[in-house]
Amino acid sequence: MLSYFDAVVLGIVEGLTEFLPVSSTGHLTVAEKMLGLRVDDKAVTAYTVIIQFGAIVATFIYFAKKIARLFMAWVRGLTNADARGHNYTLAWAVIVGSIPVGIAGFLGKDLIAGPLRNLWVVAAALVLWSAVMVWAEKRHDALEAAGDQRGEGQVTMRDGIMIGLMQCFSLIPGVSRSGATISAGLLRGIDRVTATELSFFMAIPALTAGGVFEAVQERDTLGNLGFGQMAVGMLVAFVVAYASIAWLLKFVATNSLMAFVSYRVVAGLALAAALGVGWIAAT
Repeated sequence: MLSYFDAVVLGIVEGLTEFLPVSSTGHLTVAEKMLGLRVDDKAVTAYTVIIQFGAIVATFIYFAKKIARLFMAWVRGLTNADARGHNYTLAWAVIVGSIPVGIAGFLGKDLIAGPLRNLWVVAAALVLWSAVMVWAEKRHDALEAAGDQRGEGQVTMRDGIMIGLMQCFSLIPGVSRSGATISAGLLRGIDRVTATELSFFMAIPALTAGGVFEAVQERDTLGNLGFGQMAVGMLVAFVVAYASIAWLLKFVATNSLMAFVSYRVVAGLALAAALGVGWIAAT
């Protein structure tokens, strides 16, 4: 059974890293190992997925008005062609963009919960995906200088599909779901704030589906971890995630993602060094 201390630590790590482009799964895996938990234990894996509900609720509350606007535009547009404005298209972009990761997650669930939960994978992904983020930032800068970026009103369903396909890479611990989706948005020529908001919106169906699936699959073993601990983990994740969302949106309005790239590279190399000298086991 997890202790309440474990629950608080994992809740903080989840809330802090879920929306920052540094990989929540990678950081949770490291945190679990440092807490003495088995990272390949299906119940522990399910627990870290389920406390993501706290981050989901934080997203719903923070973007409540915008989500309601998109939903109503989508509903109206289904029956009225004249009502199909950019909010309707944006809603469809989020919907279609959420499908690929759901399919990939279902088909690869055993690989994701098993062999990929290896800290060598996390270390490699932290470093290697940073190159993609650098590429995305360079493209963003070039398009910004040319005045050729697109905002929220110019997002298309094709953008949603391409961002959704890139989101599939986030199933590899260490890549980062937000790092993948924000980078994809920048590569598509979308401005950084809009790309970040799209990342948040696409997190809702992805995290919800993953949490529900894990709760059903591991319903018999989750009780061994403590329902009180799960509640604490979700509550802590909610509070920290809400603060993280507010901070990240303010940050990307005037800053690039390069600070996160530097952190990822240092963290990945430090983790690899710790694994190499035997300070921490890979599984």
